[in-house]
Amino acid sequence: MFSIISAIFWVGILVVGYTYVGYGIIIYIFSKIKSRTNVVDIPQNEALPTVTLLVAAYNEADIIRDKIANTLALDYPKEKLELFFVTDGSTDQTPEIIKEYPAIQLFHSHERKGKIHAVNRVMKLVKTPIVIFCDANTDLNGEAIRKIVRHYEDKTVGGVSGEKRIFSKDKDNASGSGEGLYWKYESFLKRKDAEVYSIVGAAGELFSVRTELYEEPAEDMIIEDFYLSLRIAAKGYRFAYEPEACALETASASVSEEWKRKVRISAGGFQAMSRLSYLLNPFRYGILTFQYISHRVLRWTLAPLFLPLIFLSNLWLALQGLPFYQLTLVLQAAFYALAIAGYILRDKKIGIKGFFVPYYFAVMNVSVYYGLNRFLRGKQSVMWEKARRATAS
Repeated sequence: MFSIISAIFWVGILVVGYTYVGYGIIIYIFSKIKSRTNVVDIPQNEALPTVTLLVAAYNEADIIRDKIANTLALDYPKEKLELFFVTDGSTDQTPEIIKEYPAIQLFHSHERKGKIHAVNRVMKLVKTPIVIFCDANTDLNGEAIRKIVRHYEDKTVGGVSGEKRIFSKDKDNASGSGEGLYWKYESFLKRKDAEVYSIVGAAGELFSVRTELYEEPAEDMIIEDFYLSLRIAAKGYRFAYEPEACALETASASVSEEWKRKVRISAGGFQAMSRLSYLLNPFRYGILTFQYISHRVLRWTLAPLFLPLIFLSNLWLALQGLPFYQLTLVLQAAFYALAIAGYILRDKKIGIKGFFVPYYFAVMNVSVYYGLNRFLRGKQSVMWEKARRATAS
């Protein structure tokens, strides 16, 4: 019995440690050995490709003028930039506001069938060689498009992801602090993944693809950005990463709002894994399989599974009177005590950024169980589940 339970404990420690820390160390070392940092210079205006910027907006009347102002201020030749805004299903003034701006082509249908249906519908009308997707609630830096398109000078690049950044405050609640720190680490991993080979899953806030490589995700696809970017990578193209093309947004207004996102993404993760099962074949996909399993699959499968097993096995081992396991149990108990404290203070503004990390970590992993339940029961809708965002002030 002792050998079995201690094996569960140590295997769990290795899996969780590798998923959240070990892979970051390994991919960093790999990036130093084999790094793709020779990005070409930004082409001159006459050599820039024509691009379509496609924004999906659902009931965004409160912020759409700011988004339009940000879009029109982008530093890219106007004659080479098509602006497509699609507002399917919106019941507020979003379409009417967009109509006030002649530089933007509006696509609107009163019927609401979900974001991917709206995007698939409009993609049939895209004629440019490159299309860039971004969300309505994000602001792009002025040179974002120029920074993205330079990667397409490399014919092996099938898509480019920008960097998602969370607006940082001196003091923030659990959602703002946790999400901000999470995305800083996630951005680090994406940079290193791309330097070694390819990122494994673009974020919908800002990414682009060669139009000829776009294939319509099924209209029940929950996280289509993740699925589409991996489909392109599976065809043998790299998905590059451009940290100087930034999509800035505020964090979710509260953990309950962020919870909606996390559960939806987790349900979508299981759906995507079921449809991307062929990527688990290292003999065909090599380094991509290694990155996909290490960066994505383990986060949605073994790591959340082992967390309760680690605690329970540690408890049993500590009760046997072994000092080492008693120490590790105390450390685990302290971590989860901080998570509970984070729950109690989740809506308070706290200046210590790392205070909410245990709580956010717990929320992130528990959401996987809820997401799996939704996926198995077929209860996750593809309709937009807008999480209310915090204000920047």
